[in-house]
Amino acid sequence: MNPVLAHTLRNLQRNILAGIVTIGPLFVTYLIFRFLLGALAEAGLPVVKLFAAIFPENWLSQPWLQSVLAIVLTLVMLYVVGRVTSLVIGRQAFDLFEAVLERLPVVAKIYRSVRQLLDTMMGKKESSQRVVLVDFPIAGQKSIGFLTRTMTDSTTGELLAAVLLPNAINPTSAFLQILPIHRVTETDLNMEQAMSMIMTGGAVGPDTIRFTQPALAVAKDVTPPAPSA
Repeated sequence: MNPVLAHTLRNLQRNILAGIVTIGPLFVTYLIFRFLLGALAEAGLPVVKLFAAIFPENWLSQPWLQSVLAIVLTLVMLYVVGRVTSLVIGRQAFDLFEAVLERLPVVAKIYRSVRQLLDTMMGKKESSQRVVLVDFPIAGQKSIGFLTRTMTDSTTGELLAAVLLPNAINPTSAFLQILPIHRVTETDLNMEQAMSMIMTGGAVGPDTIRFTQPALAVAKDVTPPAPSA
């Protein structure tokens, strides 16, 4: 190959890779904000369209303006709901509302599961602070997960762990793994660090991570049972 052409191709490849490294994080950030803003706009759009039908003004019928107003309206509603529920009377009213939901057979199960998941992801429970690593999808390859609870094997009495493994870039979908507790490596990451790594595909994160279980913990896991008399 012509040396000049080879040099040109190398420069082209280098510059393209540099562009990907530069634009990549911005593109991922854009996708995340686009998803969040789209969800907020979709939630408030019916109310805005209702106002547009009642007050048929030309400026209110603009699609981009409706989306902006829908986002603002949704944020205001979320703020008002959060503000009210933080007060004593609002907290009591919300507890009463939850008590009513608990009496609805199908709705109660769905609501309770979603509420527990959100509490876990938002760090409202002590267990949610346990950011762990598990072998997934194959042994030797670790995935970041959140230990949501522990349980016991009814057959052997072994302690098991329920670990939620959110997908990178798109944590709205995840895998739920139930595995022996000794196969779970507890890390020194906090919730914010773990979510930053997941949302950015590992581009943002700490310089060090506890990847291997401490020797003492490993020794306890492999200690053979005492011989029977």
